Amino acid sequence: MEERIEPRVLKGFRDFLPDQELPRKQIISILERTFSQYGFVPIDTPVLEYTEVLLGKGGGETDKQIYRFTDHGGRDVSMRYDLTVPFARFMAAHSNELYLPFKRYHIGKVYRGENTQRGRYREFVQCDFDLVGVDSASADFEILLLMYRSFGNLGVNDVSFHIAHRGVFNRFLDQLSLRERSEEILRIVDKLAKIGREKTKEQIAAIASEGDAERLLDYITRKTTNEETLANIEQLSGGRSDESDRVRSILTWARELGIEQRFVLDPSITRGLDYYTGIVYETFLEKLPEIGSVCSGGRYNNLASLYTKELLPGVGSSIGLDRLVAALEEMKRLPDETSTTDVLIFCMDDSLFGHYHHLAEQLRESGISAEVYPENRKLSAQFTFAEKKRIPIGIFSTAEEKQNGVVNVRHLASRQNIDGLKLDDAVAHIVSLLSQSKR
Repeated sequence: MEERIEPRVLKGFRDFLPDQELPRKQIISILERTFSQYGFVPIDTPVLEYTEVLLGKGGGETDKQIYRFTDHGGRDVSMRYDLTVPFARFMAAHSNELYLPFKRYHIGKVYRGENTQRGRYREFVQCDFDLVGVDSASADFEILLLMYRSFGNLGVNDVSFHIAHRGVFNRFLDQLSLRERSEEILRIVDKLAKIGREKTKEQIAAIASEGDAERLLDYITRKTTNEETLANIEQLSGGRSDESDRVRSILTWARELGIEQRFVLDPSITRGLDYYTGIVYETFLEKLPEIGSVCSGGRYNNLASLYTKELLPGVGSSIGLDRLVAALEEMKRLPDETSTTDVLIFCMDDSLFGHYHHLAEQLRESGISAEVYPENRKLSAQFTFAEKKRIPIGIFSTAEEKQNGVVNVRHLASRQNIDGLKLDDAVAHIVSLLSQSKR
């Protein structure tokens, strides 16, 4: 007998059953509608890129996590580890075909060979949105607004958006004459929440002085209000600057829109990737801060310069779908959509399949999702199928009812029947049942 292959899945990769995938798809659908409301349009890029494209500006640990191999044509290729670097390549390749400013969103799988943990896998989905072609405070603020609105539309209002500015931080490093060590310092500060203040101070002191480490801890420590924090980092970075004024504008506009309570000026936010040049963002769920940021990004004015001489400043953010789903599941806030089918047409007679499919088509034309049970099995088996698939409504029709032009409608959970309905009346009744179930 031929030996069977064990149906295994690689570590860090997953299958998704319908009960898991349906809420994910609903979240994606909500995000896509939200992105579109702000004028963002969808794009896509290949999973595989030339390695030199991806390694051009990743930096540090990210490069070590890339899935890299030689393909059948002998080319050095890698799987995308995020959607931002491929987007920079995309803009350089297609800038002549696009309009500026260009707003895009991209929802797709990315791959990193890192250690797996809660909400973090080696294959995962990112939901990116970027505004390219302009360097302005308005563009930075619009990305923040879109972050705010996306979580609101997902029903997640107990969330805070932490912002900082790499330009102000660089001015601060200039004051300490540590600008040339900025990448090392950024990566240390980026781990503050994981390693704590003392370890952060110790690691900074190892590449600078004890006094510099103290001043850096002062810089990254939030004060009581955003205004006090801004005043502190301005003073430590040498005074008011264009960069700090941009932060001031963003905080002012948030106040004008009445949403300032959700925005936190947090100088400890640095974002480890070295392609960020301006404003940076991270998003935390107030009930699960330990899960880390579920939406991060910032301004990257020089990223596309790896691929083109054209100046293409950009700003954007990315929602980590898998981490967000894990958090929503823990908080019991996943979307409750568990079936794509509203109505199951039960098979009562093999000779009526044409009639059943005709009924299903008429229901679909009325905006009701429907399917026909595909064989004449015992009703108990058909009921079990509907229960497992969480189909709420059943339609029953015999040859006699077909001749009379009526159907019987059953609410499967309550087992309540209404018999002898004309199709138009059946549609109205089904719409009413579905509306009640969503309240």
